[in-house]
Amino acid sequence: MKPLLEATNISHAFDYPLFSNISLSLYPKQSIAIVGVSGSGKSTLLHILATLLKPQRGVVKLFGEEIYQKDQKKLLEIRREKIGIVFQSHYLFKGFSAYENIEVASLLTKQPIDEELIERFDIARVMQKRVTELSGGEQQRVSIARVLTKRPQIIFADEPTGNLDKKTALQVMEVMFAYIKERNASLFLVTHDMQLANLCNIVCRLENETLRKLS
Repeated sequence: MKPLLEATNISHAFDYPLFSNISLSLYPKQSIAIVGVSGSGKSTLLHILATLLKPQRGVVKLFGEEIYQKDQKKLLEIRREKIGIVFQSHYLFKGFSAYENIEVASLLTKQPIDEELIERFDIARVMQKRVTELSGGEQQRVSIARVLTKRPQIIFADEPTGNLDKKTALQVMEVMFAYIKERNASLFLVTHDMQLANLCNIVCRLENETLRKLS
C-alpha cells in the first residue's frame, strides 16, 4: 500500500530553528496526532505538509508526487480537490447561512451534500441560520462538515475541536475517524489534547526540533 503523504528530512526555521530532518508517512485509513508545547512548530509542520508553506529543506509528496515542484495553480487544485484543512478558526462566510457555507464546498468540488454527515454533526437544526447566529461550537462543526463535503483524501486538522466541549469534541472526532475508514482517507491532527491524540493510530511529540514517536 502506498502512502498518501510522505515527508522526508523536513527542516524549517523562522527567527529560530523549529525542527530539522523530520520524516513521516501517512497511509489510507491511518491517523497521526502531533502534540507539543506552543511554539514547537506543530502548526508550521502542518502548513508545510498541506501545501501552504514550502520547507527550507526536505521533500513533501502527496499521492506520490512532490508538491513543491508544482506551480501555484496545481497546488490550488490539490487543496480544492484532494485535501481538506480544518483550522481552529472556522473561516466561514459570515453573510451566508450554515447550509450555504457547506453548499459552496459542494459546488466547487461537484460533490453532493451528505445529509447524514450533517445529522452526525448535530447541526441539521441550524442549517438555515446565518453564521453570525451560531454559537462558536456550531460554527466549528459547520466548518468541519464543509471540509468533509469536499470528500478529501487527507484531512489536515489544526486544533479542530478547540472551540468544543469535551463531549462534543469526542463526537466530532468519531465522525472524522469514521470518515477516513469509509473513504480510505487519512488524518493528520495537531492537538494539545492527549485524550484526542491517543485516539489516533500514531502519536508523535514535536520537541527540541525533533519528532519523537510516542505510540
